Amino acid sequence: MQLSARNQLTGKVTGVDLGAVMANIKIEVTEPNTITAVITKESAEKLGLSEGDDVTAIIKSTEVLIGK
Repeated sequence: MQLSARNQLTGKVTGVDLGAVMANIKIEVTEPNTITAVITKESAEKLGLSEGDDVTAIIKSTEVLIGK
């Protein structure tokens, strides 16, 4: 499956909790080993980011799509 979304995390479903309207799907992530974040130059400079820094990637989104 090809998608335009850049940050795709591959994994295995480890839990399915079906409600009346919604379903809670737990996914154990294994791939990719690298994710790409696109941020403003101002933010990168303010954080002082450079190769080799330890950071935390926080994925902020209004929805998560699942492909199979």
